[in-house]
Amino acid sequence: MSRRSRLLVTAAVGASAALLLTACGGGADKPKANDKIAGADTSTKGSASPSASVTRQADRPEITFPAGVKNIFEDQKTGDPAKDAVLADSALSVNSMDDAIFQGSVDTKALGFYNSGKALNAAITYVQGYLDKGDTWVGTTRYFNRRVTLSGGTTATVVYCSDESKSFLENRKTKKTKNTPTTADSYVLYNAKLAKNGQGVWQTTDIISDRGAKACQP
Repeated sequence: MSRRSRLLVTAAVGASAALLLTACGGGADKPKANDKIAGADTSTKGSASPSASVTRQADRPEITFPAGVKNIFEDQKTGDPAKDAVLADSALSVNSMDDAIFQGSVDTKALGFYNSGKALNAAITYVQGYLDKGDTWVGTTRYFNRRVTLSGGTTATVVYCSDESKSFLENRKTKKTKNTPTTADSYVLYNAKLAKNGQGVWQTTDIISDRGAKACQP
């Protein structure tokens, strides 16, 4: 069991694992042994920015993580600036949910900035699940095999895997960590839809997941 296994919310109700696997191209490469990648934060402050090269508008909310917490995003550079922008904002969508958990509120600026529609509703429910149980999390979550498909200039799909084997639930008050073993469910396949808004931000609008997907297993 991983930190998210009992709290994960799927934004698209009734979506099948087959759709996810088809979108992923039928398989995924094995995770690399070294978690540290270019553009990933390694400071004790836990800055959650996916890349220092991301163009940031003045009104983009800052996201920082507490010490002992880190999200690592692989495959950040495709060689296509448009695809790289999608991947950067997709990562910030993920970070915005964790930021809300750490802040203890579903009313953060980042949550509504990087998510909209079904994805925002699911993100609020997901974060509220942590808050209701008095939980937060610690450790490192790695996101890998990230693939983006552009559809015109304003819509895109990102398919990716997560490795939660090194992140764990922690009680917010007692700081007691639940050191659960790594299983197949520690790996999750995601298929996210994104749309570019008037501010030039690629917001996640819908997302489906398949926990324990074979495509994401090491």
